[in-house]
Amino acid sequence: MRAFFRQRLVWGLAMLALALTAPLARPAAGEATMLDPAAAVKLSQSVIGTSVGDYAFYDRAGRRVLLSSYRGKPLLVSFVYSGCFQVCPVTTKMLANAVASAQRALGAGSFNVITIGFNAPFDTPQAMADFARRQGVTSPNWEFLSPDAAGVESLTRDFGFTYRATQGGFDHVTQVTIVDADGKILRQVYGDSFELPLLIEPLKQLLTGEPAQFEGLAQMIEKVRLVCTVYDPVSGQYRFNYTVFIEIAAGLSIFAAVLLFLFREWRRNRRKIPGV
Repeated sequence: MRAFFRQRLVWGLAMLALALTAPLARPAAGEATMLDPAAAVKLSQSVIGTSVGDYAFYDRAGRRVLLSSYRGKPLLVSFVYSGCFQVCPVTTKMLANAVASAQRALGAGSFNVITIGFNAPFDTPQAMADFARRQGVTSPNWEFLSPDAAGVESLTRDFGFTYRATQGGFDHVTQVTIVDADGKILRQVYGDSFELPLLIEPLKQLLTGEPAQFEGLAQMIEKVRLVCTVYDPVSGQYRFNYTVFIEIAAGLSIFAAVLLFLFREWRRNRRKIPGV
């Protein structure tokens, strides 16, 4: 599995997308207008394993929201700018399909998603609401947030997200950041198209790899369901792997047969002992 992720990471880096969209901001005179892909990827990878600071946002209804309020569940984070009419809508719709598959595989409420508008002050709550509506995003666990303009530079640096204003809008890395329940960055997923396991397998790892605690029957059943959910490359979807239960049943049957054999042998030998 680790080899698979390393292979897909290399593929993802090679497919690093740079968004070129309608102009909202122009670069200063003499400023370079192209990103250095190698430097962008290096920065993005450098934040893996680090904890993200707490930041304040406004949601689509204009309510104040803290990033720390999303602690306790895995979190997917993407960056867009609301005036984009090319790459950002495409990648958001692609992410919506991946999120829907992840919810079916792992549970609708098992993780949260936020999309952050980085083009402050233009990515207002109303602009982000309009963007979400245009992309058809209706998931209750997915919010579109507007950051404070003063904190955008620090925020994007914490997430390893690189962008630059150009004559055509922005060049920026297309990435989805996977954050664990404690606010630590686990992985970056790149590109405007990726295979579902790149996103869902890390989420499954986070949901099933927590420290052991007392669990009720419902929690135990849910964890078994997560472990037994596998990716089907033919259909491109996740499905429940019933063969795991068949293997468990077969193993238990063999174990029971061995115990029965040992018990019968013990009784037979016991009868041969005088006075017993």
